[in-house]
Amino acid sequence: MEDSVKKTQVEGGDKEILYSKAIKAGKRIYYLDVKRNLKDDLFLAVTESKKVQSKNGTQVSFEKHKIFLYKEDFEKFMEGMNDVINYIKQCKSGEQPVLGSEDESLSEDSDEIKLDIEF
Repeated sequence: MEDSVKKTQVEGGDKEILYSKAIKAGKRIYYLDVKRNLKDDLFLAVTESKKVQSKNGTQVSFEKHKIFLYKEDFEKFMEGMNDVINYIKQCKSGEQPVLGSEDESLSEDSDEIKLDIEF
């Protein structure tokens, strides 16, 4: 996996990119962009870009998917990400995977919302 770092200043609105990191991983590139919204708050925009060829192979395009993470969600997101990565590592090593502590502590009448996002 290759990493590259760049700084880009774009004027106006929530499109201002303060810092960006591109991660090349096989056929995909992941962009981690720190942006500023109209209220002057910082957030993280994660973009997956994948090269797609038409069935006849003559036309190349890029398929992009984005998610936006706000600073108040960083800690919970990272906890969840670490939990899932550890689960995958345990599965690959042949160990019996251990369910994450957050899943075990949630009851059905919890106010928490679970999202299952597939790209």
